[in-house]
Amino acid sequence: MKPFVLLATRAEDVPADEEYALFLRYTGLDERDLLRVRLEAGPMPRFDLDGISGIFVGGGPFNASDADETKSAVQHRVEAEFQALLDEVVARDFPFLGACYGIGTLGAHQGAVIDRTYPEPISVVPVTLTEDGASDPLLEDLPREFAAFVGHKEAITALPSSATLLASSPDCPVQMFKVRQNVYATQFHPELDVDGITTRIHAYAGYGYFAADELELTLAAVRRAAVSHPSRMLRTFVERFSR
Repeated sequence: MKPFVLLATRAEDVPADEEYALFLRYTGLDERDLLRVRLEAGPMPRFDLDGISGIFVGGGPFNASDADETKSAVQHRVEAEFQALLDEVVARDFPFLGACYGIGTLGAHQGAVIDRTYPEPISVVPVTLTEDGASDPLLEDLPREFAAFVGHKEAITALPSSATLLASSPDCPVQMFKVRQNVYATQFHPELDVDGITTRIHAYAGYGYFAADELELTLAAVRRAAVSHPSRMLRTFVERFSR
């Protein structure tokens, strides 16, 4: 089997390593078959798409809607690298699944409106599939409504005509979309479990996702409902696109 690639941007080693471990667990891949590239540490390599099976994108600290003058040199580099990569991915309809930061990269590439209109605090939310989502092969093992972990400062307000809406939540209209047939992005985190999101809550306590005195409330919020369905799409993605 040709390997899959996980593109990551987390600079903190503990949540970065746990993110990789979660993708390994829920895709069913081993380290030989899921190659991790930490983009915050250096430039994105030039991928020969004929030599890999598909691409995952994890979450991270960057926001597409940040003013250009506030973005670091690393963020500007990563955004330019994703634009170039997605030019080829979309043109070839190459298997791609971006989670959280991944929805910003694909959304920006396609011309979506991304702003601070629909943020969601770190929590568990009900996600509902659209008619297109319910019939999509990547989501066929999921119920029409399922619980998912979220936590984001920005979101897509309006999708371009090139995109197909697959899922929404009460406070965030675009929880998942696709471009063409094989290029997907989610606002929620399909890779997360309770332990994983607990690690991130502690790691990013000072990053503006919640107030300094809301740590315990946030930890309680991610335990209010069981989350078990979203991770299925990771294994389904691998099963569909392994080659």
